[in-house]
Amino acid sequence: MKGNRHLIFHIHHCRGIGLKGIRRLVQTHQDLHSVLRLPMSKLQQITHATTTNLETFYKDLHSFPSKRYIELYAENQIEWITVFDEDYPALLKNVYDPPFLLFLKGDRKLLHASPKLAVIGSRNATSYTEKVLHTMIPQLVKREVVIVSGLAKGADTIAHKEAIVSGGRTIGVLGGGFQQIYPKQNVDLANHMMDHHLLISEYPPYIKPERWHFPFRNRIISGLSDAVLVTEATKKSGTFITADYALNEGREVLCLPGSIHDPLAEGTNTLIQEGAKMVLSIEDIFSELRV
Repeated sequence: MKGNRHLIFHIHHCRGIGLKGIRRLVQTHQDLHSVLRLPMSKLQQITHATTTNLETFYKDLHSFPSKRYIELYAENQIEWITVFDEDYPALLKNVYDPPFLLFLKGDRKLLHASPKLAVIGSRNATSYTEKVLHTMIPQLVKREVVIVSGLAKGADTIAHKEAIVSGGRTIGVLGGGFQQIYPKQNVDLANHMMDHHLLISEYPPYIKPERWHFPFRNRIISGLSDAVLVTEATKKSGTFITADYALNEGREVLCLPGSIHDPLAEGTNTLIQEGAKMVLSIEDIFSELRV
């Protein structure tokens, strides 16, 4: 398994086949060493990559200096964990599409702290989200609940900051690498969390966030957590997608109800209608997390 661990690190840094291609390789080859011996035609058949992308992958597969990168990350206090490791979070391992590799910066022990509550909501969160989180997060922190969110604008930022100010612990899941923090106004917050809390990404540190990374990383936010609190969301938004992931993964989804005239309540009200738990007080969250 140790060999697979280092090979998943190596393959994860090879360009050309994306996370889907990596998944196909892992699913078809229990011993990843055998991937190194495959001809290009066979690799293309497995990964479904275009010829150009496959050529890039093949070149990286046989030349990427992964040992040097392992050293480089260690020098920068960047840790990494693979799905083959014993201390890979059990909750996350059981999601539909668990990340094969996660990069960690900060307090690794938070990966196994319990319970965890994911807090998600609109990037355009209103004072409603702000007031509720300002009231509820300090009470959650008193019960040692770890707050998980995505370091985005709006609800995510509010959740992380409230957890920090309340003396609690928080985990941020990024849509890009540690050296490419987005949005820029959260660089200071991210640096503080790298020093005192925990940041996680399935993307190598130098990778810039892409638009499609964000909905995809949401499965990690919900997958790491025991339950998910949705503050405000329009229908069909990234937040709504995350709540969907969470429901599919068997996580409890908790929602703040809102006015039927408010577009930012349309998503949460719909989720409540579909079976999510309505949150009217902090007790509703306590009972779900059993704290």
